[in-house]
Amino acid sequence: MNLNPASPTAVTADDHAPVALSTDNCPRILLVDDEPRLLSSLYELLRDRDYHLVTATCGSEALAQLTKLKFDLILLDLRLPDMSGHEIMDFINAKEIDGDVIVMSGDVGIEAAIGALKRGAYDYLRKPYSREELLKTVENALQKRRLAIDNERIASKLENSEKMYRYLVDSSPDIIYTLNHEGKFTFVNDRVQQLLGFTREELIGRHYSVLVHDEDQERARYAFNERRVDERASRNVELRLKCNTGSGIERTFNNTLMTISLNAIGMHIPDHEVKKHEFFGTYGVARDITDRKRAEEVISYQAYHDILTDLPNRMLFKDRLGLAVIQAKRKLTELAVMFVDLDRFKLVNDTLGHVKGDELLQQVATRLKDCLRRGDTLARQGGDEFTIVLPELRDRQDAKAIADKFLESLHKPFDLDGHEVHISASIGIAIYPGDGETIDELLRHADIAMYQVKALGKNGHSFYHNSMLDVSHQKIALEQSLRKALELNELEMYYQPQVDVASGRIIGAEGLMRWNHPQRGLLSAGEFLPFAEENGLMLPISDWMLGALCRDLLQWNAAGGEAIRLSLNLSPQYLDRGDFFEKMRGALTRYGISPAQIEVEITENICIRNPQYAIEQLNKLCQLGVSVAIDDFGTGYSSLSYLHRFPIHTIKIDQSFVKEIHDENGHYPVILAIISIARGLGLHLVAEGVETEVQARYLQANGCTTMQGYLYHRPISLASFMDVLQDQGRLTAMPSAHVLHVVPNLDTQPAMVAIQA
Repeated sequence: MNLNPASPTAVTADDHAPVALSTDNCPRILLVDDEPRLLSSLYELLRDRDYHLVTATCGSEALAQLTKLKFDLILLDLRLPDMSGHEIMDFINAKEIDGDVIVMSGDVGIEAAIGALKRGAYDYLRKPYSREELLKTVENALQKRRLAIDNERIASKLENSEKMYRYLVDSSPDIIYTLNHEGKFTFVNDRVQQLLGFTREELIGRHYSVLVHDEDQERARYAFNERRVDERASRNVELRLKCNTGSGIERTFNNTLMTISLNAIGMHIPDHEVKKHEFFGTYGVARDITDRKRAEEVISYQAYHDILTDLPNRMLFKDRLGLAVIQAKRKLTELAVMFVDLDRFKLVNDTLGHVKGDELLQQVATRLKDCLRRGDTLARQGGDEFTIVLPELRDRQDAKAIADKFLESLHKPFDLDGHEVHISASIGIAIYPGDGETIDELLRHADIAMYQVKALGKNGHSFYHNSMLDVSHQKIALEQSLRKALELNELEMYYQPQVDVASGRIIGAEGLMRWNHPQRGLLSAGEFLPFAEENGLMLPISDWMLGALCRDLLQWNAAGGEAIRLSLNLSPQYLDRGDFFEKMRGALTRYGISPAQIEVEITENICIRNPQYAIEQLNKLCQLGVSVAIDDFGTGYSSLSYLHRFPIHTIKIDQSFVKEIHDENGHYPVILAIISIARGLGLHLVAEGVETEVQARYLQANGCTTMQGYLYHRPISLASFMDVLQDQGRLTAMPSAHVLHVVPNLDTQPAMVAIQA
């Protein structure tokens, strides 16, 4: 019976599954009574409250509603026309229908009430009941149900939370544990087995000290079993834990000790009676930092060692030298500091490449280490420079003996994948305390002594002397003056004529750079170009030379002479600079000089430093109209297989070969080979440094007819050179083939003719 069609009885339901509570969570109540008046009265009593009410006038209707819908509460009359209320309760229990039952009955016998309560009725109301009694009973039943549902929900959340916590704890990459007040494990997660090889069962109930390395037990007492809380608790305490290597359990790492970072906090129960907290255990997290510690050790090692040679680096060397000085001062003993610079290493590096250069440095480091005493320190200062500290010297002879051993060990050839390489070293030695009492003084003075060896021909050693400091200061002053020389236009080009020996006439000239020094007079290139190379001045000097050549050509052309060609010798640095081609083209345009009047000279080592790049740069010059020559041919390490690939027009025989000619009937195979190469490739040939008639006749007899040297002319200024040509009547009738070669040169050291940066 539906007393109110607008009531929730209109809710449709699946025939098989009961419908749950409504979305607004209002309780749903089933009213069952066969007396319409009582049922209507009950409905009216409850309708104004937030309940969904459904009515049934007989047992079959009640069962139908219970099958379709879920009810929080059933108000059930025991006497129904088709079945008893007890039977309906039996149906509810059999179907395990979740809903509380309040029985309403007019029976005065005790059996009806007992039967209802036995079947799980929440309460039993005897008719007639008061309005307040019914409402109170209904509200109490619903309140009990709400509490039960809340408790069930909370229990479910707690269960899920515990499952999630256990999952997170067991999945953690860290060891998580709890200890009781005695320091014994009460819980430990699965990670302990993966990291340390112990199972949970092996550790539960055992004292934490079974895991701690013996040397770390004292620290563990205050960290592992932490009792404090808040900011006072242990944070990131490093300890070493033992591993169960014989467990047979597969572990992530197979080391016998593991370094951990420990965080621990005390657990306390508040005791309100005594107003304090009772300690009952410790909660801790141990993170494996073994890999981090190894990485820190590697980083620390690399911070103080050279990665290539595995030697101490500059920082560690200074530290050890400082300790050695302190010991020497305390014991009143001497020590030596050596500065070792490899000779010709740059040539090997440029020729064979940086990989082979690195291999050479590694082999050098091994040989030098084998020469040292126990307690000596060998370090790589950087590049091809090494430093050594020799503590507790008996006398200077100890340092000399080790320096001699160094030189002897380096004398043997080095094998670089089939390339046999010979190098030497220049070694400077400073003795404490005579040559300095501080680290910086000793290193600086050893460095100065090393440069003294370089200046005297390399491949040797020298002890520091105060006189060397004066020379060093002179070099610094010279460098500063050279920088000013560029600004004050103190540089000048001189020219050494080239002679056609067949006619005895001048057909060209080679340019030699000079410095009009305000105090020291006219300086040759050999007196200042090495300093320019060391101090990064070759590029600006090369720029100046390019401008000077163009200005001289402009003056030459303005004098009415035939078009001539100047030869500009390029250093490797100048060629490597990406803007050289643009500078050349810009200078020619600015001064109005034809590219055909410029010839670029390169040393043959440029050809194999980076042959493809060199070919590209020189081809660009040739496309511009500039010709190319090889200077000092035969003194370098070029491969003849590259020679035909370069756009070369001229080969110049170095004077080191010419000086070997002492007999015009003798046999000088290198000279003959160079002449043969030039003839075979169709190249022009010029001999430099010709000083005797014997040399001139030998060269002419074997096919070289263009020469220059003191036998014919010394270098002269541009004005003097033009006067010489005018005296010969050649200034106004110069053949177009005449060549003026302009190359910065060293008068006394022709092997250094090229400007090399």
